[in-house]
Amino acid sequence: MDNTVFIIDDDASVRDALGLLLGLRGYRTVMFADASSFLKAYQGDWRGCLLIDIRMPGMDGLSLQAELVKRGCVLPTIIVTGHGDVASARSAFRARAIDFLEKPIDESRLFAAIDEALARQEASGSEIRARQEFSRRVDTLTPREREVLDLVVAGRHNREIAEELGISVRTVEVHKARMMSKLDANSIPQLVRASLGADTQDGKIDAGN
Repeated sequence: MDNTVFIIDDDASVRDALGLLLGLRGYRTVMFADASSFLKAYQGDWRGCLLIDIRMPGMDGLSLQAELVKRGCVLPTIIVTGHGDVASARSAFRARAIDFLEKPIDESRLFAAIDEALARQEASGSEIRARQEFSRRVDTLTPREREVLDLVVAGRHNREIAEELGISVRTVEVHKARMMSKLDANSIPQLVRASLGADTQDGKIDAGN
């Protein structure tokens, strides 16, 4: 589900009101009456944001937020409460909530929070796609080019790389040029920045994960 506002609130009248309000504004919504039903339905590829009420039977909103963070959920969260307090707000923001809204909800603030959440989700998606593309390009490198890449990212200069690999500086330059071309990197800083977004294993860039 793309760019969906997932509403988790045990009050049916609140769910209906929010669903109507957001629907009229053009947002797609999906509603859940409690945390457990959301967790049963949740899928890791969902896109959008969460609108979670704090006080619910069973698992409360902050506990749900914490559980989703443990599961690696990247959906931005907006917390809603009728009984706000500093401690709850602090807990919500520590778990990376976008905003902490008190009922009755100010519509303009709600829309602003949702727009920010969806923008963050889109930015996160772009970063993920960039990492995937970089990893795909890394897979096209030869074993020697991979070695040169690791050493360049580690901050080694051409002469140091040549000594470590037992090849000439000129050969290093050739491998580096081919590696940079395959990775579509125009500069070493750009290459380092892209590589930092890729998963690593044993100090080596690992495109397989």
